[in-house]
Amino acid sequence: MIIDAKGLDHRTLNEKIRESNDSITINGCCGQRFIAAGMSDCIIRVNGIPGNALGAYLNGAEITVGSNAQDAVGDTMNEGLIVIHGNIGDAAGYAMRGGRLFVKGNAGYRAGIHMKEYKNKIPVMVIGGVAGSFLGEYQAGGIIIVLGLNAKEKPLTGNFPCTGMHGGKVFLRGNCENIRFPDQISAKIATDEELEEISEYIKEYCFLFGGDPNDMMKTPFTLLTPDSKNPYKQMYVAN
Repeated sequence: MIIDAKGLDHRTLNEKIRESNDSITINGCCGQRFIAAGMSDCIIRVNGIPGNALGAYLNGAEITVGSNAQDAVGDTMNEGLIVIHGNIGDAAGYAMRGGRLFVKGNAGYRAGIHMKEYKNKIPVMVIGGVAGSFLGEYQAGGIIIVLGLNAKEKPLTGNFPCTGMHGGKVFLRGNCENIRFPDQISAKIATDEELEEISEYIKEYCFLFGGDPNDMMKTPFTLLTPDSKNPYKQMYVAN
């Protein structure tokens, strides 16, 4: 099914998406919000730039965007796949609790804020470029990977990464000596065993966007986790 989004508000656009059980291509998208919010059984291709909260509460659907996307991509996403062939705005993966989010380019501020996990449901966000400040803020679970491709001399993340982090893991490709981490964060070079945890996601990133996963994994990764004495865990996790 092909939908021409020109002139459609977000409610009308989502109504048209729900009318179809087939694969859907949305042409002429220009800032419509909440596309595919809460949807579970569809495959969607977006041509154009979707507005805020693309795939919010996504529950199993697959979304591919051929260019950039705005803020709050995958907000409170529960399951499914979102692939962005460009850059994303702020607060991507806000409270994300499952599924996978792949971004070819850069992410804005507060990517992965309040990400969480439960038992075997582990959300994953892979950012191919660099991320803005407050990456992984208050992260409670899940995995964030920042590859820094074409970053040159730019740090992989901005200021105050993992502020308030009390769970989950962040993998930054490189030794990250030019980044200052909060005191409550443990930062170390990931072991081969720890890298095994993310190897399948690196392969999937390369499958989606191109690249050699073996070459990508030759560079050391810095692993960020909450320090065992982290006071934030006491504030957010019940004993």
